[in-house]
Amino acid sequence: MAGNRSKSSNRWMQEHVSDQHVKQAQASGYRSRAAYKLLQLDEKDDLMRPGMTVLELGAAPGGWTQVISEKIGGRGRIVASDILPMDGLPGVQFIQGDFHEQSVADDIFQAVSPGADLVLSDMAPNISGVAATDQARVMALAELALEMSVGVLKPNGAYAVKLFQGAGFDSYVQDLRKRFKNVKLRKPQASRARSREIYVVARNLI
Repeated sequence: MAGNRSKSSNRWMQEHVSDQHVKQAQASGYRSRAAYKLLQLDEKDDLMRPGMTVLELGAAPGGWTQVISEKIGGRGRIVASDILPMDGLPGVQFIQGDFHEQSVADDIFQAVSPGADLVLSDMAPNISGVAATDQARVMALAELALEMSVGVLKPNGAYAVKLFQGAGFDSYVQDLRKRFKNVKLRKPQASRARSREIYVVARNLI
């Protein structure tokens, strides 16, 4: 098992070093290649506009936060949250902690009051290497993100979340279709082809 993991890690590192989006991120000053996933989602779905209140869950290290800041400019409100620490960004209120804990959730609700126009979640759990366990953790995080989103979104707000195809994926999308009028599945070009990740963009709470 250790040998297989080592080979997999080496292959990932080789892909990472040669990845065009990694190189672009480094050249453009983005903290992660994930920034291009959000840029491509925004290009497709026009998610961000100046003046919005945006809540980002799972923000560290801040690649998405940088994009949000560029799109919103100084004419909106950006609240970012993560269990992990994150270097600050101008105009961004960062709340560190587990938003499943009531005190952290209360801080987020207060920060985005009277409501968010957009909630973004690029959260992913620590990977154990056991597919069933990892998928269950991914879906549990997505459920928490949805619960938070329903609580803070304005009626015409939008929610974009990263999922992985597998157990629980279809039922989660079905649940979104019951809660939102418009639900789209997206696979940004910056998402590696072999990755099971899919982004779901949901608009207009029912």
